[in-house]
Amino acid sequence: MLVRERMSANPVTIAVDAPITEALRVMRQSQVRRLPVLDDEGKMVGIVSEKDLLYASPSPVTSLSIYEMHYLLSQLRVAELMTTDVIPVRPDIPLEEAARIMVDSKIGGLPVMEGGELVGIITETDIFKVFLELLGARDKGLRLTLGFPDRKGAVARITTAIAQLGGNILALGTFLGDDPTTGIATIKIEDVPTDTLLAAMRDLDLEILDVREIE
Repeated sequence: MLVRERMSANPVTIAVDAPITEALRVMRQSQVRRLPVLDDEGKMVGIVSEKDLLYASPSPVTSLSIYEMHYLLSQLRVAELMTTDVIPVRPDIPLEEAARIMVDSKIGGLPVMEGGELVGIITETDIFKVFLELLGARDKGLRLTLGFPDRKGAVARITTAIAQLGGNILALGTFLGDDPTTGIATIKIEDVPTDTLLAAMRDLDLEILDVREIE
């Protein structure tokens, strides 16, 4: 899966000289938490987040009057608060690469650039949605978590056994185990009795870590 398949195309943007009150209004109206910032020629020059804007707002315990606060905020421009050291990504890179960049850089979103133009934005929310899809979080079925030896063919043995029982795999995710020699598989399955499935997994000498019906 590539970034272009899960990014928000044509993202909501803000002008570099817009007041921060306008940026906050746009964020709340559009239900987004970050805005790419464009200059007069439509080129991206930075990104501003809701956190940036809220940190710039006066404290609730300030002695300023409401009129003074509004005046001061109206004088602050997006250019003064935006982040200019932006990490862009291409739409054709793997989604997991974008997720790695976000985690390593401790940021919640990346502008997507193609040919020098802003074409989208990929955020942590988009990544979370993919995680839900990966584990079939919205599907009904039997959710089974297994510990298995991390060697060639281990996952194939599991999926083959489920297929032989007539089961349908709705979702499958594999993760690192407690040490380099083990792995963990979380599988969402339908059309196979629970007792029959568990017996087959035990016959494969797999560790059953968790089992539950998801309605």
